[in-house]
Amino acid sequence: MRSTARTHLLQGCAPILGRIGGPARLLGQVLAPLLLLGALLLGGTPGVAMVAAALPLTIAATLGRPILSTCTARDSLTGLGDRRFLTAVLDRMLLRRHGRAQGAAAMVIEIDGFKRIEQRHDRLAVERVLRVVGERLQDGLRADDSLSRLDGPCYGVALAPDRRLDLETAIQLGQRLQQALAEPIEVGDTQAHVTASIGFALAGKSPSSDGTALLQSATLALIEAQRGGAASIRSYSSAMQHRVSIRNSLSDEIAAALDRGDITAHFQPQISIPDGRVSGVEALARWHHADRGLIPPAEFLPVAEQAGLMGRLGEVMVQDGLNALRLWDTAGLAVPRVAVNFSQSELADPRLIDRLAWELDRFDLSPDRLVIEVLETVVAQRIEDMVVRNLSGLARLGCRLDLDDFGTGHAAITAIRRFSIQRIKIDRSFVSRIDCDAEQQKMVSAILTMAERLGLETLAEGVETQGEREMLAKLGCGHAQGFGIARPLPRPEAEAWIRARLPDATAPDRARRAI
Repeated sequence: MRSTARTHLLQGCAPILGRIGGPARLLGQVLAPLLLLGALLLGGTPGVAMVAAALPLTIAATLGRPILSTCTARDSLTGLGDRRFLTAVLDRMLLRRHGRAQGAAAMVIEIDGFKRIEQRHDRLAVERVLRVVGERLQDGLRADDSLSRLDGPCYGVALAPDRRLDLETAIQLGQRLQQALAEPIEVGDTQAHVTASIGFALAGKSPSSDGTALLQSATLALIEAQRGGAASIRSYSSAMQHRVSIRNSLSDEIAAALDRGDITAHFQPQISIPDGRVSGVEALARWHHADRGLIPPAEFLPVAEQAGLMGRLGEVMVQDGLNALRLWDTAGLAVPRVAVNFSQSELADPRLIDRLAWELDRFDLSPDRLVIEVLETVVAQRIEDMVVRNLSGLARLGCRLDLDDFGTGHAAITAIRRFSIQRIKIDRSFVSRIDCDAEQQKMVSAILTMAERLGLETLAEGVETQGEREMLAKLGCGHAQGFGIARPLPRPEAEAWIRARLPDATAPDRARRAI
């Protein structure tokens, strides 16, 4: 039979209440009457002082605890302890062994995609999900561990000191908690499927020896876990703290970097596998930092997203990409089109269609030379009406739509047809070692067969070896892109690569007829 969160909280507080309750009642029942009797006999100022001293003792006797006791601090919805309670528990753990609580740890757990749960269900259903998650997490913990609800869909755990609690054990415990949440939660006539990301910090790894710092370290680990995708687990380390510090410093600089032109597009060529001709390029953001040199996108793209600058970054990529096409046309190089990635937030911009139409007109380019890359995970989930409107509008405008990272997001065939997808980009996880992995060959062959039946073009991402390219050609894949062909290059270097590879590059008018 499952133990409730309220029972666990009361059990955790019972030892403290027991220690407080006895003295409180003794003082209230014995000392308070004596003070009141003395006040009656002495009167005057001493009497007033005695009454003031007796009053809190009398109240404490009635309540069975001191007036300012924090032991009842708990979340009203789940009955679990709150952040203050959890911090106090961690502080007590860390005071043991003179602040060297070997094996103690803090863990922070957050429900993945909680906003979607809130959008799909009413308030009572959401509250039920939060309560059931709390109960299941409680059931998955050890007897001496303490669970609290920190805020919203976020829970915290104080893992009791144990010499066997090391990195591997903590990961196993996290996986056990995730497994405890795997069963769907019944909410009315429907079900809610819940996953959770987890970050934890071992006491010996935290930069400070108090509960607040340990909980903050676990929170940083949670943020890193969420960057890795749903249901991820990460452990805090000093290197993680360094990465967070770097991201914080970048967040203060990224807006100015966009304005100065420090963030520009590099272009990765895409080729036709059968004949090797250039079939397009993909515009990828790169930051040339004055002090740090070239900053990889994995570091600054999350910063741009958190700062709400993805729209501005997308504008830069479109402008750089279209400008490159125009310059290559003038130079007599046949580069049919440029592909630009768009995040879900950009696709939800009501001005997107008008803005892209204006940019295409400004550079005097036809819409079919701009490829909009949409992640499969965006198409696979329930997307908002504005995204649907924009994707349909861009297809009507004449822009091409590519489904990026195909095979990772479980997009339905109906969704592919609904949004007029013209090409699927097979994710690099299917392409890697395809020349020597029979299972990879079977999966890619199935994808290519499906694409052929649906009339879709195909492009393999992450091609790194000649063997992979040859196998893709044998299987019938149409296009390829990857480090084995060319790395992302600044525009002048991309132009030099095209010239060296295709010295007889055709004129722009022939390129236009080809697309």
